[in-house]
Amino acid sequence: MTTQTMTPAALADQAAEAIRSINHLTRTTGEGWQYPGDAYTVIGALAHLSRMLPQALTQAMQPVSDTHQARLLTADGGADVDQAASRAVQAARTAIARAQRLSQALDSLHSAVAPLGCQVDDEPDEEPCGEGMCQCYCVGVLHACGCDCPRCSYCQQSPEDCDCPDE
Repeated sequence: MTTQTMTPAALADQAAEAIRSINHLTRTTGEGWQYPGDAYTVIGALAHLSRMLPQALTQAMQPVSDTHQARLLTADGGADVDQAASRAVQAARTAIARAQRLSQALDSLHSAVAPLGCQVDDEPDEEPCGEGMCQCYCVGVLHACGCDCPRCSYCQQSPEDCDCPDE
């Protein structure tokens, strides 16, 4: 469905559903959602969205303004139409101002996350060369090729400095 065939209300509902989906997908980390760069990308998109909210809110109020100017606006419960319209305009101004502050806050968050990264161990685990495997006497970790536990995997010290209990 293209935006030309959808109503503004349907598009706003679609945007809300997209945010709901983000909320569900980001509850736990996994493929495509595990590194600071992933957070940076999502925060950047949300910041972009927030920068568009003031215009969307302004334009969402256009039908209220148009029907009020045409003297076609009504208010439930016999309320004064001019007062009700004035309250709606004031509420819109408040919402727009808060959306602008949200946008600024998200831009600050996006900038704060920008320098963050994650050290990834790209080196493959050492494969045994066929001479067998030895076990670290401290924690039972296998090491390749008959080595004699050059560094304890538990305390990261050399065997002579290691005071871990034997297996």
